[in-house]
Amino acid sequence: MPSHSLDILGPAFLAGLLVLATHVPLGRLVLERGIVFIDLAIAQVAGLGVVAADFAGLEATGWAVQASAAAAAMLSAAFLVWTERRFAREQEAIIGVVFVVAASAEILLLAFHPHGAEQLKDLLAGQILWVTPGELAPVAALYAALLAAIFLGRIRERRALFYAVFALAVTASVQLVGVFLVFASLIMPALAARRLSGAYAVGIAGYALGLGASLALDLPTGAAVVCALALVTAGAAAARGMP
Repeated sequence: MPSHSLDILGPAFLAGLLVLATHVPLGRLVLERGIVFIDLAIAQVAGLGVVAADFAGLEATGWAVQASAAAAAMLSAAFLVWTERRFAREQEAIIGVVFVVAASAEILLLAFHPHGAEQLKDLLAGQILWVTPGELAPVAALYAALLAAIFLGRIRERRALFYAVFALAVTASVQLVGVFLVFASLIMPALAARRLSGAYAVGIAGYALGLGASLALDLPTGAAVVCALALVTAGAAAARGMP
């Protein structure tokens, strides 16, 4: 493979590995709790934070935008903690409402942006192929802390901690890989394998296959990785006899 291809694929693949590091164990917890669409909702709210910061004239890559996205995600997480306590039976429906309202608010704000359609596409499909090594170091540090909370903090029993960790993980990942890949990374590996190691293997294979296909065939990268993850998930599920 030419060196310039490795220069592009290397940071993109590392970004995928970072996302999988937190999303695979979180995905298993999401399936256990029966709140499958929580990542779409919180990712969309984090995206709304990014769009709102841009609408306010803040620098697109600055810390203020990161803070805006994190604050929006944490507020939505706090709201969902409250609704789960008060309206547990309706929680999945409430999560859907949060998603559609956040998405609609994004569209309204982007209607005033000259490149709104392109920015919305980037938020959904992501720009993983253009991730730089400098963007990965702070995300890796954050994910290390979140992994400690996941595996050492009894996150399964602590509702507020689960939602806080989830919000921070999704906020970082949605800006690396986009909303669609956040959902795919969270749910597909967890569906494919019962063991954590198997789920990680599915995720890694999906990212490798999707990134390679995107570069070789000049396909949209985020969509290619999502489809590759789906193919690997289907193969793994069939191999273990999933109904």
